[in-house]
Formats: sequence, C-alpha cells, structure tokens
Amino acid sequence: MQNIRRFLLLRAEPLRFVARVNHVRYSCADSGAKAKGLVIGVYQKEGDKDPRLTTAGDKINDRLGGKLTELICETKIDGRLGRGKVFNNIDQDFRSIAVVGVGLEGIGFNELEMLDEGMENVRIAAGIGARSLQLVGCTEVSVDSMEYAEQAAEGSSLAIWRHMEMLNKKYRRVVPKLDLYNSNDLDGWTRGLFKAESQNLARRLSDAASNCMTPTLFAQATVDALCPCGITVEIRTMDWIEQQRMQSFLMIAKGSCEPPVLMEISYCGTSPEDKPVMFVGKGITFNSGGINLRDCEGMDEYRASMSGAAACVAMMRCVAALSLPLNVVLIVPLCENLPSGMATKPGDVCTLLNSKAMAIRDLDKAGVVVMADPLIYGQTTYKPRLVVDVATLGTGAKKAFGGGASAIFSNSHYIWKQFQRAGSLTGDRLWRLPLWNYYKKQVTDELGYDISNDGRGLANSCLAAAVLHELVPCADWAHIDTRGSGMLSQYGIIPYLNTWRMTGRPTRTLVQFLYQLACPEQK
Repeated sequence: MQNIRRFLLLRAEPLRFVARVNHVRYSCADSGAKAKGLVIGVYQKEGDKDPRLTTAGDKINDRLGGKLTELICETKIDGRLGRGKVFNNIDQDFRSIAVVGVGLEGIGFNELEMLDEGMENVRIAAGIGARSLQLVGCTEVSVDSMEYAEQAAEGSSLAIWRHMEMLNKKYRRVVPKLDLYNSNDLDGWTRGLFKAESQNLARRLSDAASNCMTPTLFAQATVDALCPCGITVEIRTMDWIEQQRMQSFLMIAKGSCEPPVLMEISYCGTSPEDKPVMFVGKGITFNSGGINLRDCEGMDEYRASMSGAAACVAMMRCVAALSLPLNVVLIVPLCENLPSGMATKPGDVCTLLNSKAMAIRDLDKAGVVVMADPLIYGQTTYKPRLVVDVATLGTGAKKAFGGGASAIFSNSHYIWKQFQRAGSLTGDRLWRLPLWNYYKKQVTDELGYDISNDGRGLANSCLAAAVLHELVPCADWAHIDTRGSGMLSQYGIIPYLNTWRMTGRPTRTLVQFLYQLACPEQK
C-alpha cells in the first residue's frame, strides 16, 4: 500500500509542473509595471466556419501577427457563450488577454425568451472576461465593446464588484479600473457604467449587516449617495410621522428600539409644474416576522427586506447622472420588524390615512402594512402621473420564478408593456401576474374591518398586490415584487453577478423604464 501511495505522489509532481509551464507562455518584460488586461470577444463557429474575432479582436490579432488566432485554434476555443481562456504575456501593452465566447454573431431579440440575447450575451462575455482578469491580478482592464458598448460596461462593472467593507484590508481583492477598448461609443460606455454603478450601490446597501444598516444609517447612506448629485433628500423623524398619523407604519416600527425614518426624495429634471412619477420602496431594514417569527434558518437573508428601497435609491442616483428630463419622487419608509413587548399582536387593527381600517393578522406580512400610509400620503401630496412600488413581499413570486424574473402587477396595460420592454433590454426581466377581483375579494370581504394584510388563500404575492391596489384608487400603478430576484442569488445564477450575494435587481430595469418615459422617441 505504501508503494502504491509513493507511486501516486511521484506521478502527481510532474503534472503540477507541466500545468505551471503551460500557463506561462512568454516571459514578462516588466513585472513591476501595472498589470493591464484586455477582454476580447470571439463569435461562435457556425457550420464549417471557424470562430471569428470581433472587430477589436481582429485589430489586435493583426498587431500580434496572427498569434491570437493561432492560440484560439490551439486551445480549441469555439466561441460558445462564456467559454474562453486567459493568455498571459503575448502582448507588450497587455499582460493578460482574456478571449471569451460571445455566442452566435448577429443574434437579436428572442420573443419566446422576451430578451435581447445579443445584448445579454455581451454582458455575460464582458463580465466573465473582466472577472477572470481580476482573478489573475490585473489592476486595469480594457474591454472590447463587442458592438454593444453600454452592455459591455454593465457586465464588466457588475462582475468585478465585491462587497468587502467588513473584510480585513489585507484580504480585500483589488477592483480593477475599467476602460473601453478600440471603440468610439463613449456615450454608451458611460451610460452602462452609470447603470452598473447604481446597481452596485443597491447591492452594497442590501448586503450590509442589519446592525450596520439600521433605518438611521440607511438614511445617512442615502444622503451621502444622492445629495452630491443635486437630488433633494428630506428625512422625516418619529415626531413628524406621528403628526401625520401614519398609524400603519408606526404599528410595525414600534416593535424595535430603532426609531423609524421616512425619506422623501425628489429629482426635478423638467418644469416643477409637471406631475412626477412616484416610487415607493419598502424599507424594512430587518424583517424577523415580528410576533409571527420566521424560521431561524436563513433568517439573515431578511436584512435585505429593504432591497426594494435600495434599488429605488440607486435608481434615483442613475436618473440624476443621466439627467433624464422628467420629475421623479421617491418615498421610503424605514423601520425594523422585530418581536418585543411593544410589538403589534396578530389581529390588531389600525386606521389608514384614507379612513379604511386594516387588520394586521399576520406580522410576517408586514410589508404592505409599512407601505400603506406612505403610499396614500405620497398620492395626496404629490398628485403623481403614475405610481410604482417596489418591495419584497410574497414567497409566491420566489417560488414561481425562482429568481428568473421579478413579478409585476399593474392596472395599466401601457405601464406593463413599458416594463416588459425595459426588462428585455436590460436582461433583468419582469413578468405580469394577475390583479383580479378574485384576489381583491379575499382581502376585502371581511365583516369587522375593510382590509386584511394577509387575505385568504395561498396566492400570497397576488394577495399582497391586491391590498396595495386598494390604496391606489385612481392613478396608473404598478407593483413589483422582488422577493426572489432582489435578495440572495441562489438559483440559476446570472454569470455577471456573484453567488450568494444580494443582486441589486431590478435597478437597471427601473432606470430603463424611466428612460423610455422621458425619451419615448428614442429606441
């Protein structure tokens, strides 16, 4: 037995040596210089045709005297989406070159998938390439546009981001500087960076530990992120909330020692007389379920119960960066939902600002309760042209889509179509679920009160939407449930996002939706 073990050890040593030699193809001219990397796309082979480099790839291949195509043939890269290799020290300007498959050339919108696959393929290829170069120590990464500069910027910027604020500095990974390689579409590249950096802001807010992102700390982080962009942020404290008689908000907030905060955020991109688009983001910074305590296993994920608010705050930052010509208002109620002697009990009833009585029968479904009065207050105060709320509410959306899409409910077919188009362009899709009277009756057909926060039946996402619909009597309205998509990425991981981290979705889709409203003539 010892002889066999000795034989295996001897056989293993040469294999490790060969792997190291094959990895280093050429000697490095200047190891002390900054490590620069380049991401190049290659289209998938079709039939008898060989894989074809992108326009930028052809230029660098010509500069290298055809060496890049030789390496592609030698390593059998076939251009399949996301497959590729990193070649070190084959060029004087770039220490490492990542050649990544972009899939089929000329692919476009897929109606069955409701997705522009050409754009999404570029995000995936750019993201995988940039992350691969980050892992080999590159501090500067140039990215091939692959004919879609905006999407290349999104994919690469999202892929290299890491949540490292609580990590010891000596263990933090370097985040490389990105720039566009061999393309004139700097406007598209800049837009893509704005969108990706905004989603990264949402990821940072959502992923922070709940003791580092209390309602007060969330409000401070919002002020730090938005005020330099010229956005107005008003912070409302406990006294103001009590004066406004937002009883539903206070019913949940009183279970925690952390004081509640309500934020009113305004962006004015056109005439102040124009009616704004109003967003409401659910901001429960930790949702334990209150008296109806949730399972302990996996409860730490509910630090991201305010991911809807985080996505809306990030959206506001991107809207200001893009200088979109429309007015936008965001209302964010911030609190914690915890059990205590002061916490609301199942069956308690409160009166809303519209004089309707709501029974809080299940504290685990506190999202609609927290959002109820702020939603009514916003409509009364700002008279918006349309209302959109973003929240992590029902497990039904998570079980139905598994993170593949966010659920959307709307009383306007036009708004749904705009969101559907926005999701198909950003790769962060939404899918419409029913907002029928069937569900309305299950939340309103009560004898002792007007509305219950949980309703009757199993369709909890539809029931939550039905509750919120009762609070929006006239305006065009959409409710986006991000319970499966906006929290931890667990199922069917998107290649340019990180496994088991908060996703920051659907920030880019919200920005694209507003872009379509502001610039309807531009495709």
